Amino acid sequence: RVSFMNNQKPQKPTLSGQRFKTRKRDEKERFDPTQFQDCIIQGLTETGTDLEAVAKFLDASGAKLDYRRYAETLFDILVAGGMLAPGGTLADDMTRTNVCVFAAQEDLETMQAFAQVFNKLIRRYKYLEKGFEDEVKKLLLFLKGFSESERNKLAMLTGILLANGTLNASILNSLYNENLVKEGVSAAFAVKLFKSWINEKDINAVAVSLRKVNMDNRLMELFPANKQSVEHFSKYFTEAGLKELSEYVRNQQTIGARKELQKELQEQMSRGDPFKDIILYVKEEMKKNNISEQTVVAIIWSSVMSTVEWNKKEELVAEQAIKHLKQYSPLLAAFTTQGQSELTLLLKIQEYCYDNIHFMKAFQKIVVLFYKAEVLSEEPILKWYKDAHLAKGKSVFLEQMKKFVEWLKNAEEGNQQLGSQAE
Repeated sequence: RVSFMNNQKPQKPTLSGQRFKTRKRDEKERFDPTQFQDCIIQGLTETGTDLEAVAKFLDASGAKLDYRRYAETLFDILVAGGMLAPGGTLADDMTRTNVCVFAAQEDLETMQAFAQVFNKLIRRYKYLEKGFEDEVKKLLLFLKGFSESERNKLAMLTGILLANGTLNASILNSLYNENLVKEGVSAAFAVKLFKSWINEKDINAVAVSLRKVNMDNRLMELFPANKQSVEHFSKYFTEAGLKELSEYVRNQQTIGARKELQKELQEQMSRGDPFKDIILYVKEEMKKNNISEQTVVAIIWSSVMSTVEWNKKEELVAEQAIKHLKQYSPLLAAFTTQGQSELTLLLKIQEYCYDNIHFMKAFQKIVVLFYKAEVLSEEPILKWYKDAHLAKGKSVFLEQMKKFVEWLKNAEEGNQQLGSQAE
């Protein structure tokens, strides 16, 4: 028992206690934000403005410093040169560095080089992705606290990082902050951002990114409610040298208006509203949303064809189609006042008959019906036959139309012969 007690004494001492203390001291040094900032700033000051050296330093430091816990501090320093206080001002009592985005030159090349630093850092330490996204969202909310030059640099950098996929377009939600929008900060920032984004990619790539996060129809919210019009947006961004963005937004608005028009048209048709009311409504929408007659005639055709449950038997569907389309021909006639609109309708009929196999043999009958009803005229039909048709099923449809086209070419005798020669 004595020897047992003697054995116990040396095991109680300081080993575990000392180890614990050492670990705790290491932990304290490692997790101290001031010390973390000092280490990063000292390292950046030593590397100077050589951004490749900066990237190497940050890569190596990740093994020694706790980037996971201090992601915000790290990114504050890399962007602003020191830790940011709420509102976007630099904390006074902290050391700072000039090796940062805000102290760099205000040009695209410099921002591209800084973007590489962030890319390398985030590729190396994947867990920083979320922290970086949060940082950018915060910086966008702080925009009013930065100088115009700092905002410009941040906008260019953000555009480049959106283009190369380091950032997700959802961060742009921060720009819809009411105060930033009201004071014009959001729109001015968006100009620089989109310029650098489109410069890296193109408007189509930008459109895909915006669509993924349901932001393709929200760009007008960069302006206050009283200025949220296509005209204002288009003027502002075209004058800033972003004509492609203006056109993109205009197209988005038109697409939205077209969808609404089609939906409303189908409802009016299913209710059996008088054609004069429908025509009046459509003409108002055309004027309001700058929709062309060609677009409208395609929408009407599509709406007319979707209001019926078509017979599955080929021999019956043609008769059903003629009866249905005869009823709607006055509506179509109201929007085929131009040759191009008539041609558009012909192409839509061809496409529909090709895509819906039961209609393959009905094409010529539909065209003749519309000719009789004065929806279509000779010239567009002849142009369609000669060189304006689609490739879809062209041999079948041209063969169907052969006799009627021959008749049209020689139609001096008038409509009396239509029945006997064309049917």
